[in-house]
Amino acid sequence: MDDINLHYRFLNWRRRIREIREVRAVRYRERLKRMLRDGDVLRYHGNSDEVGCFVAARPLSRRNRYFEVTIIDTGVRGMIAVGLVPQLYKLDHQPGWLPHSVAFHADDGKLYNGNTVGQQFGPKCCRGDRIGCGVSLDSDDGQLTVFFTKNGKEVGSVDIPASPDALFPAVGMHSLGEEVLLDLNAEWGTEEDDGQMIVDSHEEDWGRLHDIKVTGTLLEYVGKGKSIVDVGLAQARRPLNTRFHYYELEITDAGEKCYIALGLARRDYPKNRHPGWSRGSIAYHADDGKLFQGSGVGDAFGPRCFEGDIMGCGIMFPRDYSLDGGDDVDDWDLDVIPKPSEVQNDLYANNEDEEDEGEELEGRKVTVFFTRNGKVVGRRDVALPVGGWYPTIGMMSTGEKVRVDLHPLSG
Repeated sequence: MDDINLHYRFLNWRRRIREIREVRAVRYRERLKRMLRDGDVLRYHGNSDEVGCFVAARPLSRRNRYFEVTIIDTGVRGMIAVGLVPQLYKLDHQPGWLPHSVAFHADDGKLYNGNTVGQQFGPKCCRGDRIGCGVSLDSDDGQLTVFFTKNGKEVGSVDIPASPDALFPAVGMHSLGEEVLLDLNAEWGTEEDDGQMIVDSHEEDWGRLHDIKVTGTLLEYVGKGKSIVDVGLAQARRPLNTRFHYYELEITDAGEKCYIALGLARRDYPKNRHPGWSRGSIAYHADDGKLFQGSGVGDAFGPRCFEGDIMGCGIMFPRDYSLDGGDDVDDWDLDVIPKPSEVQNDLYANNEDEEDEGEELEGRKVTVFFTRNGKVVGRRDVALPVGGWYPTIGMMSTGEKVRVDLHPLSG
């Protein structure tokens, strides 16, 4: 009977994940017209009589509330606009021209706030200038403060009736030769506390970071990327539990080799070992589609993953499972978790040492499953370590970047 219940719960999981992916596939899709996108570069592709416009796939949010555009070429007239628009904004209009949109225009330095007539706002912008746009968290209910920057310095701000999740980053162009570099993951802040907004780095979500840089929800590998000792590791601050039992990452840049691994590991997992390679871990590897479970030799498991793919990992807990002291892990005191053992820095720790260390970690059996683009790839029954399974991500080649959502099924 337990096996039957587990099977039906697993099917419900698959249906739930598929539904969420279908909704997101429709909702989160970038739009552009009379523009060409090549990686992070946007180029005007019209005849100068018609506007070209780009609207990002995702709106601004509390986690990602600022973006930047660097002008590579002003083209014939430099009619480049940077701002925020509704998702279904008409792509033959410059940002800021239509209601519920706002934008800073590079050619005249004016602010356009839902009107084709602009107001003098800041300096004009030329080739090499960096234009930024963001929202402040200090806005009153119903009103949102949108601010603009030039080359890292705030130009000005305006209050508009909107919420961040209704506004999407947008870029407009209107003459031949215009070209910009888009950075949707830009960070805005000041060295001094002068009242300006400082972007939340989300480092508090991560208990351990090794050769990984955090910018909002984006993780970027910053290690050497030369050999297997150059693993970059990010481990979440809290383990998966019955409330938050699934997480995902999107590969935003595969880097040189796409040596990206997503999985679960014990709290004291070695920082320079890819998830899955050592005992007390299990991981799905993007570069070869293999599953690694406490071994440097992987098993054929699923398809390879590439830039744009979304990988997920979760746990199906037994129905009678409960955390000691309840499920409210937000109140856990992390100081009571045992300190990492010396094997953490010993890349060549032999299997016997890991075997001895792992024997006391094994506990109740749970089912770990992995997904790719909303579809379940496979699952494994594993023992739950003392302290739980922690979301753990590994990267190992130059240029790798992933965007992580630790609670995609919440809300």
